[in-house]
Amino acid sequence: MNTEPRSSEIRDLLSVEDLRIKIAGINVVDGVSLSARPGKIVAIVGESGCGKSLTALSILRLLPKAAQIAGGHIYLEGDDLTAMDEKALQDIRGNRASIIFQEPIASLNPLMRVGTQVEEALMLHRGLSSAAARQEAIAMLSHVGIPDPERRARQYPFELSGGMCQRVMIAAALICRPRLLIADEPTTALDVTIQAQILDLMKRLRDEVGTTILIITHDMGVVAEMADDVAVMYGGRVIESGPVDVIFAAPAHPYTRLLLETVPKLDGARKTALRTIVGMVPSATAWPEGCRFRNRCPLETDVCKQRPGLEPKGQVWHRAECWHSDRVAEIA
Repeated sequence: MNTEPRSSEIRDLLSVEDLRIKIAGINVVDGVSLSARPGKIVAIVGESGCGKSLTALSILRLLPKAAQIAGGHIYLEGDDLTAMDEKALQDIRGNRASIIFQEPIASLNPLMRVGTQVEEALMLHRGLSSAAARQEAIAMLSHVGIPDPERRARQYPFELSGGMCQRVMIAAALICRPRLLIADEPTTALDVTIQAQILDLMKRLRDEVGTTILIITHDMGVVAEMADDVAVMYGGRVIESGPVDVIFAAPAHPYTRLLLETVPKLDGARKTALRTIVGMVPSATAWPEGCRFRNRCPLETDVCKQRPGLEPKGQVWHRAECWHSDRVAEIA
């Protein structure tokens, strides 16, 4: 097993290179490449069915049994996670890298007190005694904004609200101060007030702990609020990536432009219908030839039947996979 760093100088904390994931012999993630710099927040955005969650789960090799990595590499601080055995991965999960799943109540063990679930990683990865781990867990529960943490630590998940359970998940994910935190739709099913609190909490903890965050979402408002960099996924591929201010100011792919147009605008005309994207995300068995967005794209021409490459678009780190990037601004 080769897990040596690729070079003595590592720039990106996380680097995913040409990742391919198969289910039943079909590529559902097809050549994804993305990176995350230390201490930055990177958003992976796109509609349901674009491959966001599978990409996130593959980083810690937590894919469902039906899915398997069919190619590519995933490097964490230069170590190739795709080449590691299960024992080596167990040393990384919850220690150097952690994940917050979509449904906190479903992800927490209903038969264990929440404090015990936060303590587990400390006892496994740091070798702390139960008493020492309990004190660390209570301190972390307080740090993530849970009132009366000693009492809450003795409770079970069903005794807590959805927002409280999400905070418990964040506490468990951060208890070992991981270098990478993956947050898969962390505000799903939470009301807007709790959503804002959770997002503010994640940013504050990023600033205090220095953790790099990879956040998976379909909400462009969350991207605007949280991200430093953005990777837009469609049809199992990254079709545009770059700094968030560049992507929002001058998107170079029609899909990105249309996603931005679906966001309500406070200064927009009243009683104006929201923009929608025509059609549905095709399944992996029905991806169109060439550009995978072409059957929904208002700029489609014959050249779109050929597959475009992910090419630089003028600004630093800004790349897009589109033949008509120079016409994206025409989409009204």
